[in-house]
Amino acid sequence: MSDPLTLEGLNQKVSQVFGRLAIDKRRLPASQLNKRNVPAYVAEWVLDTLAPGEGAISPDELAKIQAWADRFIPRPDETKIIKNRLLNGDVVKVLTPVEVEVVLTRRVRERAAQLKLLGLSEIHIADGIVDQYPDLLKQGMWGVAELMETQEGIALTSFRPMQASVNLAIFQEKRRAFSLDEWRALLLTSIGYHPWAFDELEKTYLLCRLLPLVEKNLHLLELAPKGTGKSYLYENINPRVRLLSGGNVSPAVLFVNNASGQWGLLARFAVVVLDEVQTLKFEKPQEVVGGLKGFLANGRLTRGGLYETASDCSLVMLANIVLDSQQRPVLSPLVRELPSFLQETAFIDRLRGIVPGWKVGKLSGGSFAQGIGLKSDFFGDALLALREDVTANQYAAQAIELKGNRLYKRNEDAVRMIASGLMKLQFPHGQLSSEEYDIYCVRPAVELRQLVWDQLYMLDAEYRQYDETIEYALTGLE
Repeated sequence: MSDPLTLEGLNQKVSQVFGRLAIDKRRLPASQLNKRNVPAYVAEWVLDTLAPGEGAISPDELAKIQAWADRFIPRPDETKIIKNRLLNGDVVKVLTPVEVEVVLTRRVRERAAQLKLLGLSEIHIADGIVDQYPDLLKQGMWGVAELMETQEGIALTSFRPMQASVNLAIFQEKRRAFSLDEWRALLLTSIGYHPWAFDELEKTYLLCRLLPLVEKNLHLLELAPKGTGKSYLYENINPRVRLLSGGNVSPAVLFVNNASGQWGLLARFAVVVLDEVQTLKFEKPQEVVGGLKGFLANGRLTRGGLYETASDCSLVMLANIVLDSQQRPVLSPLVRELPSFLQETAFIDRLRGIVPGWKVGKLSGGSFAQGIGLKSDFFGDALLALREDVTANQYAAQAIELKGNRLYKRNEDAVRMIASGLMKLQFPHGQLSSEEYDIYCVRPAVELRQLVWDQLYMLDAEYRQYDETIEYALTGLE
C-alpha cells in the first residue's frame, strides 16, 4: 500500500526529479511581479533568474526583484517617460512583448517591430534578430528589448527572449517517477492550483482546461459562474495561447484581413480563447459564425474565397452561467447563455465538448498553489509539444468504440479526441491500465461530449434520429 500523498512529500519528489525545471509557486505572489502586468510564464522566468530557490522570499531578494522590475518593467503610466528618454538619446532596455510585421509595398519593403505595451509601432529591427527568432513573425515573443534613437528613427538593436528548452522524451520519462495521484497533483500545482482544495472530479474538470493545448483542433465551451478561474490558466500558460477579453471580435481579427492579407488569430496561435462571450462585441456575427463553422469542421480558414489556409488552432469559449440555490444551471438548454447567433446547432455540434465548470467550487485563498510545480514556460511548451505525439490518438482509435443502433460519428470523433488529450496529460509516458484509461480518460470524455449532445437533442429534432445516450465499449485492452 502506497503512502498517503502529502504536500511535503510531493514537493520533495518534484524538486528531486525535475530540478531547475521546477519552481516554488508560492514565491511568485510574494515577489509581486504578478502585479506588473506580465503573465506568469514571464514573471517566473524573471523570478528564477534573479532569485532562484524555495521557501519564503527574503527582504534582500524582494528588494533585488523590485529594483529590477522598476528598471526594466514599465508601468502603464510610464510609456511617455520611456518615449522621452528615447527622444533624449538614451538607450532604453525594457521587458516587453515584441511582434514583427513585414511591410511589402512598391515603395516600402521592411520589417517593423510592434511594442504595443509601450504604444510603439513601426520600430526598425535588425534583420538578424528576426532571422534568429522567427516566432517574432508569428505570435510574438516576450523578452528584454534594447531601444535607441537612430537616423532611421527608433530602433530595436538587441533582443534577449525568455526561452524554455523542452525535450518531450525527458518530460515523458520523468512521468514514470510519479504515481497517478502525484502526477495529477503536480499538473494542478503547475497551473497554479492547490490540489488538496478540490475533490477528484473537480481536479479532472480543471485538467480539462488543458486539453486544447495538447490536442490540435480541440474546441471547447466552458460554462461556469464567476469566480471559478476560467480565464486564469489561459492568461498565464504560454505565449502561443491568446485570450480575448472585451473589445470587438471581427472576421478580420479571427480569420484574415482581406484588405491587408494579414492572417487572424486562429491562424497564428495554438489556442484562442474567447472570454466571457456574452460581453464580447461581435462585428458581422453571421459572418463570424459562418467562418467558425467551417473552421471547426475541417481546420480550414478562409474569408470570401480570397485567402485560404489550414490551422490546427483550438478554440475555447468561456461563458458565465447562472446557478440556482442548489448550484445547478438555471437555464435549459445550457447554450441559452450564449449570444443568440452562437446557439445555432450546426455550430454547437462542431464543439468537441462542454466543460461543466459549474461543478467546480468558487476559488478562495486556499485554492491557489502552495507547493512546487513546473515552471510555466517549460510546462506550457511541454503541453504544446504533446500535440505532435500521436501515440495517444492511435490508442483511442483502437480502444474506444461507441455502442448503439443509431450512432453519430461526430460523437465518436469527439470522445476519442478528448480521451486522447486526457491520456497525454495524465499518462504521457503511455503506461496505464485499462481501468485507469476508462476512469480518467474515457468517462470524462463521454461526459463532456454528452453535454454537447444533450443541447443538440433538445434544440433540434434532426438529432433525435440518433441514440440519445452515448454508450461505449473498450476493445483490445489488457
